[in-house]
Amino acid sequence: MTQTVQHFIDNTFTAGSSTRTGDIYNPALGEKTGDVVMGTAADVQAAVDAAKRAGPAWATMPPVRRARVIFKFLELVRRDKEKLAEAITTEHGKVFTDACGEVERGIEVLEFACGIPALLKGEYSSQASTSIDNWTFRQPIGIAAGITPFNFPVMVPMWMYPLAIAAGNCFILKPSPTDPTASIMMAELLKEAGLPAGIFSVIQGDKEAVDAILEHSDIKAVSFVGSTPIAQYIYEKGAGNGKRVQALGGAKNHMMVMPDADMEKAVDALIGSAYGSAGERCMAISVAVLVGDAGDKMVPALAERARTLKVKNGMELDAEMGPIVTAAAHERISGMIEQGVQEGAELVVDGRGLSVAGHNQGYFMGGSLFDNVTPDMSIYQDEIFGPVLSCVRVANSAEGIELINNHRYGNGVSVFTSDGHTAREFSNQIEVGMVGVNVPIPVPMAWHGFGGWKQSLFGDLHAFGNEAVQFYTKQKSVMQRWPDSIAKGAEFVMPTAK
Repeated sequence: MTQTVQHFIDNTFTAGSSTRTGDIYNPALGEKTGDVVMGTAADVQAAVDAAKRAGPAWATMPPVRRARVIFKFLELVRRDKEKLAEAITTEHGKVFTDACGEVERGIEVLEFACGIPALLKGEYSSQASTSIDNWTFRQPIGIAAGITPFNFPVMVPMWMYPLAIAAGNCFILKPSPTDPTASIMMAELLKEAGLPAGIFSVIQGDKEAVDAILEHSDIKAVSFVGSTPIAQYIYEKGAGNGKRVQALGGAKNHMMVMPDADMEKAVDALIGSAYGSAGERCMAISVAVLVGDAGDKMVPALAERARTLKVKNGMELDAEMGPIVTAAAHERISGMIEQGVQEGAELVVDGRGLSVAGHNQGYFMGGSLFDNVTPDMSIYQDEIFGPVLSCVRVANSAEGIELINNHRYGNGVSVFTSDGHTAREFSNQIEVGMVGVNVPIPVPMAWHGFGGWKQSLFGDLHAFGNEAVQFYTKQKSVMQRWPDSIAKGAEFVMPTAK
């Protein structure tokens, strides 16, 4: 039996005007499990119409009352955490324990959003000028939209809609058609939490729905997470249509290992961050920069661990890595591994051709490890988004920092060292948005914000944290005085503080 995943508009599930559908697969089995409707401009319009009906009352509701709805939603997400994780694993493939971790990171943003009354506080200046007071406050922008990727179908949307909704906006989510079930589960929980109809909508689909969002004049802001080419397209088209855009793109995250690092812990960190979630994370480490003799110590240990990864159906609790998300992604990753071989990199461990008992049709692949990779190779330059780790050898930390800074992506980076001065200099000199010191995946906490540099981010404001509150609101400044303090006569000079 297969299911059909629909849109969620005005607190109702509907196929809308959609006539096309896409296939949903379980990547561990290689079997189709359902269909997802593909949205049209008419479906986006229906979501906008519902938002325009509901938005004014929601925007003027006291923030503490909006926060109570988010708090109830938080309780429900905690209640259904494992159901959400199972949906993620079934359609994405990541192991169940990792899927639970994804939901937990989304919960942290919900907890932050519950503090929206304090986050919306403005500033006040008494007697800014004679008998004049000046204050600022933030108001919702209206309708916002989020376009989210397949690799985090719960967490990444939660970077967006909880803060947008808590701040008084309506929100339209366009999730990935690869694993859409989590989106309707979240919609159901928001409805159960008491969110009024029209405030949150889900439009399933592909580029047709995305373009309709980018072109609609009533949608004031768009947040996106995905590949760099699409992020740039979203940014340019959205900004060209007068929208605020926050578009997070691709990554090529490096981890520099100094000779004085704890080698055992560095190996653990690289194995987990390179092969966790089959490398299908924007924060995955895909390049190990091995300084001095660290390479000779690290590569044999990495090879041994890569060969013994427990690659299984993600629902098996001892699994360390699940399948690749789709057959097409599996083929693309395999092709990039072959290209690395052709370019002269040393393929120490080849993860292709892996077979998992009882899952012969699944999209499984083992971890691959390259050594002696050079910066001119495609496997170094391009985002593979799969379980492939490339080792680059450098003579010293200065050479490693220069190598990393020369890459066009600047999402996340890490250094493993026992020397505080090295760590401090690395943190100051590196041209990357998120930095880890002996932390392989430096994803900030919900109250700090997430975002990279260079071609990893298009836009000025990062996801979640205080910058997200700014993104989903607009500041208003008020200057006030009363008639008894106003001198008679027209004033033709620019007003100043006096």
